[in-house]
Amino acid sequence: MSYAKAGHGPLDYQPCRYEGSPMTFRGPKAEPEEGYVLCLGGSETFGKFSPDPFPDLLARRLGRPVVNMGAMNAGIDLLLHDPAIRNALARAGAVVLQVPGAANLSNRFFSVHPRRNDRFVKASTMMRTIYREVDFTEFHFTRHMLTALKRRSEDRFMIVVEELRAAWQARMTTLLDRIGVPVHLLWLSRRAPGDDPLDEEGLGYDPLFVDAAMLAGLEPKAASVSVCILPQDARAPAARGMFYGRGEEAAARLMPGPEDHDRVAALLAGAMA
Repeated sequence: MSYAKAGHGPLDYQPCRYEGSPMTFRGPKAEPEEGYVLCLGGSETFGKFSPDPFPDLLARRLGRPVVNMGAMNAGIDLLLHDPAIRNALARAGAVVLQVPGAANLSNRFFSVHPRRNDRFVKASTMMRTIYREVDFTEFHFTRHMLTALKRRSEDRFMIVVEELRAAWQARMTTLLDRIGVPVHLLWLSRRAPGDDPLDEEGLGYDPLFVDAAMLAGLEPKAASVSVCILPQDARAPAARGMFYGRGEEAAARLMPGPEDHDRVAALLAGAMA
């Protein structure tokens, strides 16, 4: 597969909406018969900066319809509560679920936006009690807030992390129990599940705070678990076949490129065969 002709410039993602939801998904809008494969996940499943995201490549490998309902910065709350996703799940024959992080979900310490789950909305009284010196009105995104809390106090930060992990486990169990068809979990990250999820300097790689034990707890409810570790690639995103607009190169460096999407599709096709 060659990407030599790929260059700079933003992609037209043909944004579309499905009935009952204000969420924007990657197009073209799909209207397949029942029994399709439904792909759920975040920005990687959406295929940010890549012309052919792995759901499209998976459809070619399987020879059956695959619907991409990956959403930018999606978390478990969106997957559980979005009406369009719920309707799509009711008609799917199988589901590919990219393992989400544990940072972008509402919990006892803070709430997130119901659709853009990476958006911080409000700190609870409990959070304000633990971090009395912090002005939470300064934060708009969960990652920014959590990074600041970690710098303030490692011990207090770990209390928040454990709450997020507990909420993640409960909500992922609810989601998997709700899906009545085979679910194929996809671990897509720059680290292995067994690596330490926390970084000494920052928060670590996505899926944030999720470790091997948490993933293993889901395996009995899944038809398969595919692990794809994204390699470190020093090439410029354009050389990797990615398309992006002015000022987006730094973000593109963090996302999987076309070769990565092809590897993911191959892994999933093998697991689903």
